Amino acid sequence: MPSLLEELSRLSGDAFAACGLDRALGEVRRSDRPDLCEYQINGALAAAKAEKKNPHDVAARVAEALKAAPVFDKIEIAGPGFINLTLKAEPLEVRLDALRGDARLGVDPARPPLSVMVDFGGPNVAKTMHVGHLRSSILGDALQKLFRFLGHRVVSDIHMGVWGPQMGHLIAVVNRVYPDLPYFDPAFKGPYPDTSPVTMDDLEVLYPRASAACKADPARMEEARQATAELQDGRPGYVALWKHFIKVTEVGLKREFGALGVAFDEWKGESDAHPFIASMVANLKKAGLAVESEGALVVPVAEETDKKEIPPLILIKSDGAVLYGTTDLATIVGRVKTHDPDLVLYVVDQRQNGHFEQVFRAARKSGIAGKAALEHVGFGTINGPDGKPFKTREGGVMKLHELIAMAESEAAARLDEHEIGKDYPPEERREIARKVGLAALKYADLSNFRLTNYVLDLARFTRFEGKTGPYLQYAAVRVKSLLRRAEGEGAALGPVQVTAPAERALALENLSLPEVLATAAEKRAPNVICDHVFALAQAFSRFYTEHHILSEADAALRGSRLSLAALTLKAIECELGLLGIEIPDRM
Repeated sequence: MPSLLEELSRLSGDAFAACGLDRALGEVRRSDRPDLCEYQINGALAAAKAEKKNPHDVAARVAEALKAAPVFDKIEIAGPGFINLTLKAEPLEVRLDALRGDARLGVDPARPPLSVMVDFGGPNVAKTMHVGHLRSSILGDALQKLFRFLGHRVVSDIHMGVWGPQMGHLIAVVNRVYPDLPYFDPAFKGPYPDTSPVTMDDLEVLYPRASAACKADPARMEEARQATAELQDGRPGYVALWKHFIKVTEVGLKREFGALGVAFDEWKGESDAHPFIASMVANLKKAGLAVESEGALVVPVAEETDKKEIPPLILIKSDGAVLYGTTDLATIVGRVKTHDPDLVLYVVDQRQNGHFEQVFRAARKSGIAGKAALEHVGFGTINGPDGKPFKTREGGVMKLHELIAMAESEAAARLDEHEIGKDYPPEERREIARKVGLAALKYADLSNFRLTNYVLDLARFTRFEGKTGPYLQYAAVRVKSLLRRAEGEGAALGPVQVTAPAERALALENLSLPEVLATAAEKRAPNVICDHVFALAQAFSRFYTEHHILSEADAALRGSRLSLAALTLKAIECELGLLGIEIPDRM
């Protein structure tokens, strides 16, 4: 059924239409001043401007027409022409009772659903994940969960960096360290060994060494460039060695993403786009979209309306090498061919915005994108106390598994400080600390609008007070405990009665979930969910403080309040689940 806000907007639109005004101006919104009213209509001002009439008079006409709707308790005009609305209890109660049996909490599936791809994660082969991968991972995961819940068909892709010059660097340095391996013998006919000659630990040492050597020595750089070219041309030994690099890297990646509770539908990378490059380039040349410039092949993407210079997208360098833009464009070809998406979201650092602008323009200009809308969902940086991107005390980049371990350790300290679960078995306490540590990291990140930079502060993030993940987990656990006690005492849930201000406030927060999720999806902004689930938890806290629940003598009131508590728990579980936050059974 339509949400409460949709129904109110329909009634308001009817009132505007009855007054000869544009019904679209009847949009209803939650009040900016909940101390004055619950909902408001601002469209009378725009209607008055269009009709060149007094806004207050127009609002008065609309308000009179609204009186025919049976749901309003008060309809008042404020300021120059704002219409303030307060609802009767009955329509709230009817909707809340309907939600009690609705697993989707009033959120109707999208009609029609979109085919959505979410490109996030983006780790590189041979490199351990670090703190810089956190935002893409948890933001992308929240978006894929949100779009799935809203009923869209979602495919997520990790899109690993597996095909660039770093592979040539690694092949060349392994050749120097282990020259007798069969991968470097052109006469070797195979089969090549099943076991990798190098571990992830080896790669972490070898890659920086190779990169530094190539920067210092042109001969080493040419050696690596040649290895890259031969890999991309399909030299069997290099391909076999490259596959080992990927395999040993994936072991670590799956451990890291598993620790974050993040999963992908596809584990593809740049190399998966390689089969599409030759035909794509040929088609672009044939269409006159790819042209030569200073020995390179480029796609001009500048437009007359540009206020700043937008360089062309380089497809093939003068030395014959392809770049990230080439593989990103070819990746779109592959995705359109395989999935024919309506929307592709690229959850990548905002500093890559210029690159994606070039790629997307080339894709649209050439028709490569098909019907797909391409969006860069950028995000800011995680900073240290100095305001610069976060690093270890030694000045290096912190590995992601080290950060997760630090968060769990800090969470365990907070549990000890508050004596939470002090009598629980050690295994359960460790599991609670794990969930609390991850909740602290995820909520702290997602509660900021994604383009905002923020300072990493684990001591603050793990607090059980204020706007934190642990506070919300504790709020949910408190409701769970209440409902368990009610069940143990045989107290039944019953029809909802909205009789007091704290009950109304909690009811309205529960009923606003459809619009919250729709707004979060529209803005690609999980912080909207973070704000709402915090407001919901606070509303429940006030309700819990002001009203007897289990000790209420009136069985009907007790059942009503238990039903409100159960609905609130479902909503908190839903929203935290979309954020990738687990809730312990007890704390």
